[in-house]
Amino acid sequence: SVTSIGEWAFAECSSLQSITIPDSVTSIGEGAFLKCSSLQSITIPEGVISIGDSAFKECFSLQSITIPDSVTSIGEWAFAECSSLQSITIPDSVKSIGEGAFIKCSSLQSITIPDSVKSIGEWAFVECSSLQSITILDGVTSIKRGAFVKCSSLQSITIPDSVKSIGEWAFAKCSSLQSITIPDSVTSIGEGAFSECSKLETVRIPKHLTKEEGWEERLFGDNVPENIEIYTKAKVKTDEGLSK
Repeated sequence: SVTSIGEWAFAECSSLQSITIPDSVTSIGEGAFLKCSSLQSITIPEGVISIGDSAFKECFSLQSITIPDSVTSIGEWAFAECSSLQSITIPDSVKSIGEGAFIKCSSLQSITIPDSVKSIGEWAFVECSSLQSITILDGVTSIKRGAFVKCSSLQSITIPDSVKSIGEWAFAKCSSLQSITIPDSVTSIGEGAFSECSKLETVRIPKHLTKEEGWEERLFGDNVPENIEIYTKAKVKTDEGLSK
């Protein structure tokens, strides 16, 4: 029985509209379905552990995909330029989302990053221009460089307390983003992380990120928001007394 779909196995099969992957398959190789431009839907069976780099890249007609909760990694550029893809569920078995994994998925409207994912790769969701909501669950520790550049429909985002670093240009050119709260857990924010966010009005940022001279221009570029609330983490009373 087939246990893996090899590298470039069906690449550029431009008339392929549907495919059934047998339950015995555990890995989908690099570029396996690259440029299968007529492929509209696919179900990945339980048992698949890894989706290779560029596995479904430029599958322009792909509207829906089911990723089973056996998958632990989504490779670099795995679903890049799947411009008809409207929804995708990332199961809570996935630990990493590769560089450029969903770049230019311009029909994708919402995404939930489960708490199993530790890092969101560089350029992972660049130019997902229909993406209106992103839910990042408490587990992600780093949002890498350029992860959400040019997500031009994104109005708000909640960054969980697990995040320690936000990379350069992570949310640059998110031209509909109106407000953002940066949790106290964040220790570093890369240059231009929120540059060219022309509608950004309200920002809550912890005090320890505002000590460097010129930090506003470094983070926001020419569009420094009018309402910046600098906060210090409050001590909260509990039954055991004071705690963070």
